[in-house]
Amino acid sequence: MRTIQTIKQASLITAIKTPYTMGGDIDLQTYDALVEAQIAAGVDGIIVGGTTGEGQLMNWEEHLMLIAHSVNKFSDRLVIVGNTGSNNTREAIKATEYGFASGMDAALQINPYYGRTSEEGLKTHFQRVLDIGPAFIYNVPGRTGQDLTPDIIEPLAKHQNFIGVKECGGNERIAHYEAQGIACWSGNDDEAHDSRHIYQSHGVISVTSNLIPGLFRQLMDKENKELNSQLQPLMQWLFCEPNPIAINTALIMTGAVNPVFRLPYVPLNSEQQAQGIALINQLNEADIVGGKAQVIDETLLKLC
Repeated sequence: MRTIQTIKQASLITAIKTPYTMGGDIDLQTYDALVEAQIAAGVDGIIVGGTTGEGQLMNWEEHLMLIAHSVNKFSDRLVIVGNTGSNNTREAIKATEYGFASGMDAALQINPYYGRTSEEGLKTHFQRVLDIGPAFIYNVPGRTGQDLTPDIIEPLAKHQNFIGVKECGGNERIAHYEAQGIACWSGNDDEAHDSRHIYQSHGVISVTSNLIPGLFRQLMDKENKELNSQLQPLMQWLFCEPNPIAINTALIMTGAVNPVFRLPYVPLNSEQQAQGIALINQLNEADIVGGKAQVIDETLLKLC
């Protein structure tokens, strides 16, 4: 396992997509190919079974198997972060213990969603999971319905296992934390370039890098306003519906994964697909995971 200081050096972490076989099971062969494409492009780490990786649609056996598989195959070349958070503290503790027993470098921990708790309950929840091992705290109010404000994060940052925050609350907040020495990774792809080069974030935990990892590597390594502006429409299209609908659609359109969706996710409609094809195909084919995009053949599509 890597040290917290080593993990903090990871500026580009991909929230990796989980692909499926035509029978609806996790497709490890295709998963490995997707991860290899990330490694070849210079990505530093992956989030396994995050929202983009559809951990919310997996049972815990699948979820923990994929973390263990990722450690076994890729831990010598990537930081492996297992999404073992839950709105159920006991479940989060158990999953996190299993994840670290499998050898993951860090956990991603979200605040309890839906059945939200008090501020004191949040602090106790995070204290319990941080006690197990190194963790990123994930603040995404649009999904949890509850903002993790600085008065909650700043005391947690003193914990020895606190790595930093995946912050979706915007670049002003990221700048506030970074000025105090609290490491932040942008959770908003369209803000990530400025977050890195203007607001001094440690990097990004990205959805878009599933599709164009090498171009996102460029955005993190050096200020490039022209490339950032060029990619803004694609990044915005990838969030035209709740994530991961568009990235799933995109990777099917480029042929990177089988045309399989786990419900309740379904593909973008034909008009949305056409918009994405135009945005993807204006890029160099070598920069796209899978290759040039085309409309999904609905006769081949499986909804599981």
